[in-house]
Amino acid sequence: MPSAWALPTFGEVRADFRPSDTLVLSREGEVLQRLRTDATVRRGQWVPLAEVSPALRTALVLSEDKRFYEHSGVDWRAVSAAAWGNLWNQRTRGASTLTMQLAGLLDGDWRQGAGGRSVVQKLGQTVAAQVLERRWRKDQVLEAYLNLVPFRGEIVGIDALSRTLFGKAAHGLDEREAAVAAALVRAPNARPALVAQRACGVLREMQKPVVPSCDALDLFTTAALQRRAFDGADGVAPHFARYLLRQPVAAESGDAAPQRRERVASTLSAPLQRFAVQTLHQHLRELQGRNVEDGAVVVLDNATGEVLAWVGSSGALSQAGEVDGVLAPRQPGSTLKPFLYAQAFAEQRLTAASLIEDSSAHIPTASGLYIPQNYDRQFKGWVSARTALAASLNVPAVRTLVMVSPDAFFRQLRALGLPLRESGDYFGYSLALGSAEVPLLHLANAYRALANGGRYGPVAVTPAQGGGAPRAAAAAPAMDPRAAFLVGDILSDGNARARTFGTDSVLATRFWTAVKTGTSKDMRDNWALGWSRRYTVGVWVGNASGAPMHDVSGTSGAAPVWAEIMGWLHRGGPGPGVRSRSPAPPEGMVQAAVRFGPEPGGARLIESARQEWFIAGTQQPLFAIDNVAEQPIKTAASGQNRPNPGPGATEDGLQAPAPRILSPAPGTIVALDPDIPPDRQRLQFAATSVQPKARSDLRWRIDGRVQGRGSQWAWLPWPGRHRVELLDGGGQVLDTISLEVRGAGLKK
Repeated sequence: MPSAWALPTFGEVRADFRPSDTLVLSREGEVLQRLRTDATVRRGQWVPLAEVSPALRTALVLSEDKRFYEHSGVDWRAVSAAAWGNLWNQRTRGASTLTMQLAGLLDGDWRQGAGGRSVVQKLGQTVAAQVLERRWRKDQVLEAYLNLVPFRGEIVGIDALSRTLFGKAAHGLDEREAAVAAALVRAPNARPALVAQRACGVLREMQKPVVPSCDALDLFTTAALQRRAFDGADGVAPHFARYLLRQPVAAESGDAAPQRRERVASTLSAPLQRFAVQTLHQHLRELQGRNVEDGAVVVLDNATGEVLAWVGSSGALSQAGEVDGVLAPRQPGSTLKPFLYAQAFAEQRLTAASLIEDSSAHIPTASGLYIPQNYDRQFKGWVSARTALAASLNVPAVRTLVMVSPDAFFRQLRALGLPLRESGDYFGYSLALGSAEVPLLHLANAYRALANGGRYGPVAVTPAQGGGAPRAAAAAPAMDPRAAFLVGDILSDGNARARTFGTDSVLATRFWTAVKTGTSKDMRDNWALGWSRRYTVGVWVGNASGAPMHDVSGTSGAAPVWAEIMGWLHRGGPGPGVRSRSPAPPEGMVQAAVRFGPEPGGARLIESARQEWFIAGTQQPLFAIDNVAEQPIKTAASGQNRPNPGPGATEDGLQAPAPRILSPAPGTIVALDPDIPPDRQRLQFAATSVQPKARSDLRWRIDGRVQGRGSQWAWLPWPGRHRVELLDGGGQVLDTISLEVRGAGLKK
């Protein structure tokens, strides 16, 4: 039998063993996650014989091969007894030894088919068993058999059997459990009653001369065979493990075979991963009652891009625990603003001290008026770009996007790795406020580019191979480093964010960090992303279903989780503790003193004087708003007789143009936002007028009913198509436009 001599060695069998699970290891070598990767079989880890309970070893030998330690592969006494029984048509136990059964497991040629083994198969199995006994030790035969033998259904090997039916490791099996396991070897798919009957026989053999009672064994066996305690996944990083195992595996140098996947090393830090999971769960429990059940965390190493922590969901707290919040696209809200201002700084459209008006804005678009609002529904007047970004003011961001253009901003976001599916024109000016959807992983990596001076590089989930090029070298410039420095300096400025978040915010850390929060439409998503010198941390909280949260702000949602993780990292995270200091300015930056002029119409300064960073060549000492006076009305020469002015004429006798509607424009379409109170969405009407008396006499009539008066008036809109007429004091129609209001509203 030539194939009998080609049997593998014990070492080869052990090396070729493949569990149905893959173990994901941390950077420290700890098991982070066990994940089932073979759905065709349920096979656990290889169990050394020393880690198998003595009761099971005894039960197996008594049940399958009583003279296992005496024969040399074939039990000739059992063979003779079986032959004699067959001659007289008597039912006897088979003569197959554990070694012979192992030979059948190792070589399919000797495996028993539906009609039993043929004479040739029996002879080949006999020879193979004797070859095994000469080459292998007895303990190796028993160890391999226990790990390769099928037990029941898809269960193969003692590790899978122990964990599935008994919920414990193989070393913990007692005599009763061992008897059931041994009984399953002979009849893997028998009925529970038959398995219990055979297990009782094994148990009596084990406990001689005492005769045990098997009264409860039937019930115990039935319960065990119905149990499925061996879950398909176990650990603290299930979502990361699935992502890691989807990545292509590089073959070893000079070897075309795929890398073995029994154990896979990763970049995750086990202590940090456990802390991130615990912190997220604890904070979400504190938010119970506010309709928040999901969250996600990702931590990146700034220098290498290695993922140090990846928490995809809140697990048992969520109704959608399988959804990976690190990869799920969500609206990022204000977290896109840093990239917008960075682009405006790089293009020298703004400096950090440039003044932008935070006031009601009506921006005409192809689909109607776009009317952005601030987070706190209040306007701050004129503010510097530093304050506008740090305090997360929406209207200045939209005005900045008007300067940059949505299409150019879209290209900048794509250069930073954000996978936006549509064009900039598709999102329009709402792109400044995060109307696009991006995953947390990509957004955190874009923030990592800010931390690295505008250099963008991919993230890494597996450790770098020894001798390879540093991963930092793979980063490429995606943004002006001077602009990235400016944004980092602004987002680390606690005084600048005080206008919205106060001076004692959870965002203020004891070490240097730059951080930005964001909230999407209808409070469906809440974000906190920021970086220190070494780490970038991104946090998202919300609901995987898209349901809105209740009363969750930028500092009460994701920010506390961000602050705790960032604090832990600088208290002793992975690797040596690193104190985070503010980064040094890149070449081409200058710091200069700046002053601000008074607010228009007031004596108070727009902002206090300070030292400000500028891209070289853009600095100036004073930033102020010039008050533009109205054009004076020309009068006739002194002493000239002047007739009384008639209707529509000025006091100097010159005919004044009739008042006209300045805004809104004819054909305007206004879309009401259901998430903003109706009283905060008033539409501003304005008309031209040159006489103070004429201004107060003007009337606004909508759909045949007078609704307001004066040259300027704020209207509370309601849905529908409307005809707007401007009337003078005598009721004469001076101008007419039509407009449409879409969305929910209250008619008043």
